[in-house]
Amino acid sequence: MKLKIFLMIVGVAQIILGIAYLVFPHELLHAMGHTVPMDDINYPLGMLAARFLAYGAGMFAIAKAPDQHRFWIVNMIFIQIIDLAVGIFYTLSGTVALSLSGFPMFNAMLIVTLLWVWRPQQPGAQEPRSNRCAR
Repeated sequence: MKLKIFLMIVGVAQIILGIAYLVFPHELLHAMGHTVPMDDINYPLGMLAARFLAYGAGMFAIAKAPDQHRFWIVNMIFIQIIDLAVGIFYTLSGTVALSLSGFPMFNAMLIVTLLWVWRPQQPGAQEPRSNRCAR
């Protein structure tokens, strides 16, 4: 049940980001403290928004039957690992201040950790010993 709820929370966050990047990208970037780019960047930001919206909606479908969608859960883990790595890279290089990257990197780390721990096991995989003994 906790995985299903968490998948829906992740889905809501993705949809909110998608709407924001689609409808008011400059205002979003400004509110987050980033440099507001030229207007032509709205085109690739709109394409990014489409992916946020699609994956956000997908999280709700995945939440209905997580055991049947292990691949997509692991895919979201992969996305978040890339987000975290990019945040670390640009923060350590001095391009982005920790005040801008800290919260998104924390979110990425939280999503990676919880989805990894709660992800459905592969068919035929054994449960960890601690879970078998507790029954």
